[in-house]
Amino acid sequence: MMESLSPVAAGALGSLAAGMMTAVGAVPLLFFRKPGVQTQSVLLGFAAGVMLAASFFSLIIPGVEVLQAGGASQAWAAGTMAGAVLIGATVIGLMNRFAPVDMLAIGPAGSRHLSRRIWLFIIAITLHNFPEGAAVGVSFGGGDMQQGLSTAVGIGIQNMPEGLAVSAAMATLGYGRWAAFLAALASGLVEPIGGLIGASVVGAMPGALPWGLGLAAGAMIYVVTAEIIPETRHQSKGDGSMIGLMIGLVGMMFLDIALG
Repeated sequence: MMESLSPVAAGALGSLAAGMMTAVGAVPLLFFRKPGVQTQSVLLGFAAGVMLAASFFSLIIPGVEVLQAGGASQAWAAGTMAGAVLIGATVIGLMNRFAPVDMLAIGPAGSRHLSRRIWLFIIAITLHNFPEGAAVGVSFGGGDMQQGLSTAVGIGIQNMPEGLAVSAAMATLGYGRWAAFLAALASGLVEPIGGLIGASVVGAMPGALPWGLGLAAGAMIYVVTAEIIPETRHQSKGDGSMIGLMIGLVGMMFLDIALG
């Protein structure tokens, strides 16, 4: 079926399928009761670990590989990605400081400060899905359907723990099960937009994808390290948040490496 589609249509469809896997990852939250404080810390720790691993193994390393495949030296590729990561972190940091992000501190949670941090986290996860979708679109846009399918399947599987991370963050804010599930689904639906654009501009702007990957990685690393990890350590009475973080990090790292 995919062979009968144009590269642009195949890229959009493949990235849509990959993005929908975030909803699959959120399914377990439909069967949980509202988490207590300690469970919230573990879930947020897990989400932070997933995002840290995704930043390096799903975004930074693939960005370096794309640059090198385009003829860049190892040093140039590393320097380009380092610059993109720093810019991404700077932008989200400035938004955190100067933009009216307090408007995002909404929801049933009692702590406005915590709400603000978690909403920043959800925004960062959603933004990172855009270049992931573009990566799927670029794979199809080159005309190699097999490569496109492999990329879509790999990113789709990796999106499952990311969907769980988003729904866990929403549950921590006090939202109901279905609201958390729909938020995870919505975060994944950014991917087909990226896929459509990625497949369309693969010939015109081949150097844009690594920058998008690096910017998203920098934004996520900033939010996780500056906002989420300190909050989970403050909330947790034991090592539950760090255990959750390590499980999320190692699990996501395994998926990224195993799926190539």
